[in-house]
Amino acid sequence: MKFNRRRLILGLYVLALIVIAELVAGHFELPAWPAFVAWVLFFGDHMNPKRAPHILIGSAVGIGLVMLAPLVIGLLAHLIGADWARLIYILAAVYAIFAFGEMIPLVLNNYTFMFFTVAGLALATPHPNPLLWLLVEVAGGGLLIGATIVVGRIIGTLSAAQEAP
Repeated sequence: MKFNRRRLILGLYVLALIVIAELVAGHFELPAWPAFVAWVLFFGDHMNPKRAPHILIGSAVGIGLVMLAPLVIGLLAHLIGADWARLIYILAAVYAIFAFGEMIPLVLNNYTFMFFTVAGLALATPHPNPLLWLLVEVAGGGLLIGATIVVGRIIGTLSAAQEAP
């Protein structure tokens, strides 16, 4: 096993960002999870800066689909009942993500599916606030990803291969 000095430095930087994000979120009583999930997805994509817009926009659309759900489900519930309306909405949203993802990959992608699923589950938490989640995902996730890109370039952990499309 070989130690990579740059990765060790990046790891310390990541820890510092976690502390800062937690302190800021705690101070303002904000849910940090949307920003952290977007950030984890960025790491899962090998810190490829060209994927950042796909992550942030797709994730926002996933939360947007959760925000749209009550309206659509409410309209459908009058026709087919609440349980069927919920199921039809979920199926339609997931189908749209998969069927149209190759046509509009910036908007509908794996990140959309991930956030649609996670935000849907988060609705069961006390005091759910999807609009706040959306803002935290875009602003907080964007800041975490952007800061990681900047530091990665400074310390040399982002290679030319990672920056390729």
